Amino acid sequence: MTRRAVRWLGPWWGVLLMLVGVAVGVSAGLWQVNRAAYKQELEARFAAGEAGGALPLLVTDENAGESRYRVIRVSGRYDAKRQVLLDNISSQGRPGYQVLTPFRTGEGTVLVNRGWLPANGDRRVLPDIQVGEEPREVLGCIELLPQPGITLAAVPPDAASAWPRRLLFPTAAQVSAQLGTSLRSYQLLLDPSAPDGYQRAWQPGGMGPDRHRGYAVQWFGLALTVVVIYLVLVIRNGKQAP
Repeated sequence: MTRRAVRWLGPWWGVLLMLVGVAVGVSAGLWQVNRAAYKQELEARFAAGEAGGALPLLVTDENAGESRYRVIRVSGRYDAKRQVLLDNISSQGRPGYQVLTPFRTGEGTVLVNRGWLPANGDRRVLPDIQVGEEPREVLGCIELLPQPGITLAAVPPDAASAWPRRLLFPTAAQVSAQLGTSLRSYQLLLDPSAPDGYQRAWQPGGMGPDRHRGYAVQWFGLALTVVVIYLVLVIRNGKQAP
């Protein structure tokens, strides 16, 4: 390669930085595109949740993934004395909780998410979430327990702590340990028309596909910007060189 070509390409470290920037932007953009496709699939499954009719029994943990958003109609009783407040859940910028209530059926126990309600400004004051324990029928759709983007170590409440207990993104195994009862690995999102619930504007999978597409455009734009800046600098330096 001639000295003139090297001068126009720029120093090797400049080329390397440009390639790294492009690789990061394109890789992140493609990841966002894939996430958008996945979320679009979840939205389709969520919309079609009732298409096959309501299942009359709890599904097994092994079938929970493929049955995600299928509607279930089961009979049993709420365990009103031992409920969980899913902590650090916000709605329209307001802090609050989602209420997870164990529901005992003939096939086992599952957590029913009865919806969101705001937190008191005083963290020591917990909301009143009492519910009747009479036999009832519950209609809800299968959903995985929410998971944070970054998992932080949390100290579980003491076994002697009062109920309801606040838990931060627990797994089904962690809730089972608190309850002393084996639980299904998933939750049931209580139907919005069902009684004894709170705010239930359920959305599949958290962030929607359009938002992922928007992030993808930003990452691809970043990769293109890196290339443009590099070319501008190389052309300017080439013109200034003797």
